[in-house]
Amino acid sequence: MVDDFSERYADLLTGSYDCVDRIVLNAYYPLGHSPGGFRFWWRRWHEESDEQLDNAHLMRLAGRFARRVRAWAEAHQVPVIDCKAEERKHRIAEEYLREHAVGVGVFLILVARAPTTVWKVSRTRAGVIRNLDKTRQFVNHYSFHIMDPSFGHMTIKMSGHPPFGAQVILNGHEYVACQAQAAGVDFTKEGNCFTRIGDPKRLAQVADTLSQPETIGRLSQVIDRWIYTACLCLGLDLDEQRRSGFGYAYAVYQVEYSRNLIFESGAVMERRSTPPWIGPGSGWTCRGCAPCSGWATAHIGKPEPTCRRGRQS
Repeated sequence: MVDDFSERYADLLTGSYDCVDRIVLNAYYPLGHSPGGFRFWWRRWHEESDEQLDNAHLMRLAGRFARRVRAWAEAHQVPVIDCKAEERKHRIAEEYLREHAVGVGVFLILVARAPTTVWKVSRTRAGVIRNLDKTRQFVNHYSFHIMDPSFGHMTIKMSGHPPFGAQVILNGHEYVACQAQAAGVDFTKEGNCFTRIGDPKRLAQVADTLSQPETIGRLSQVIDRWIYTACLCLGLDLDEQRRSGFGYAYAVYQVEYSRNLIFESGAVMERRSTPPWIGPGSGWTCRGCAPCSGWATAHIGKPEPTCRRGRQS
């Protein structure tokens, strides 16, 4: 689909590509969000007994998760950073990647408080469970920053309290970079922006694969590969996951889609980068780095209101 801007300046462009940008998925255990379902899961894990289903044991599970995270990180020399509420966590990870060469797997863990589901158990004087209350509390979440060979930098943010709710955060441009490199496409990438491309048409073909239905299966496999064996295993080991029947379902929380245009001349784009096509409410942002690289991009569904020279939006 050709938009008005692309059509108007078609003679100044050498190519373009559309790409899914930011992807955020909620990962949840379906049985863990109703009192009956949570109790059923617990009993299946504990040989049909809920004798130990109480607040003390639930808190011990959260404490065990925290201790295992730090012990695993120390053993594998992965830094753990406790973040303050006002800190931009993704900026910490970006800075770490700029300063360190990382391999496949978890390379950084950030800890910060966020709201999540916490179950509270009340019993009668006879010890019988009276009620399971689903509360919302601020507790520690652990953001596992992972380098995947197919999807690049991804993040799994997980609560340490059962039912271990999580968010999975990916970036479509990271996927395109990995796949383009595997396909032999020559490019230079700075942050979230391709500043040089040897073959724009081939890069566009690579980007299109992320919008194909088959990608859903590949994405599910990638998430399952990491969420169970790198993250949840610190709360429930693989045997406990199997015995309790714990399994995540995924729901889309946020998706951003971008159209990226390649100008033949960065200087020409500079002269053209004036309102109304770049400005408040236009949805367009200058993504060039000084000197201007000749790129412009539009975020559909999440417009950027200002032109930012020399930094990524």
